[in-house]
Amino acid sequence: MPKFLFEASYTLEGVKGVQSAGGTSRRDAVAQVAESVGGSLESFYFAFGDRDAYVVVDLPDTESAAAVALTVNAAGGATVRTVVLLTPDEVDAAAKRSVDYRPPGA
Repeated sequence: MPKFLFEASYTLEGVKGVQSAGGTSRRDAVAQVAESVGGSLESFYFAFGDRDAYVVVDLPDTESAAAVALTVNAAGGATVRTVVLLTPDEVDAAAKRSVDYRPPGA
């Protein structure tokens, strides 16, 4: 199953929600979201810096990832940036593919 990294930045409303319900409650809510589209939560970490949380999930496909991102962003408590993650084996397979490409100016 494909893996996705969601980088979340909380809004003021989202921060207040984490303060009142706690971090484990947020992790459990995210796990439920992943399960609702046929996936599962692999890891959830809060962080300092530009992003408030880093979440790795296994989801069935990119459509599921897009649905999650759209839903989270529309809810208003956080904005998310979605990154498709690749395994080393997937990168090896990609490196072996033949691609017809012409660089600019060639």
